[in-house]
Amino acid sequence: MHITFTDKKLRKIANDDRVMMKKLGRLRADKFKKRLDQLKFATNLEDVRYLPGKYHELKNDRKGQWACDLDQPYRLIFAPHEDPIPTNEDGQYMWNEMFGVEILEIINYHKEK
Repeated sequence: MHITFTDKKLRKIANDDRVMMKKLGRLRADKFKKRLDQLKFATNLEDVRYLPGKYHELKNDRKGQWACDLDQPYRLIFAPHEDPIPTNEDGQYMWNEMFGVEILEIINYHKEK
């Protein structure tokens, strides 16, 4: 899959191991790298759906975004490049029709509430 980043800072963290370790710490950096590799080597979002990392759709004010686990409670948040996001006749997202993602943030979104 094609991966883009919402800002330069995230792109730098993802592409510079030294910066990644400094900003995220070893455990989170290792998980972040693993998740990026899973996404990069997938053909579409369906390919990662059942991999370790609990890839899942978000709801409410984050509808249209996805998350996967890093180190608890942190998540990697991303959104598909497709606009509009492909859905079936029941309104469910079609994971197999999403071929690229934009990395939005690394966050503990449960803390936002």
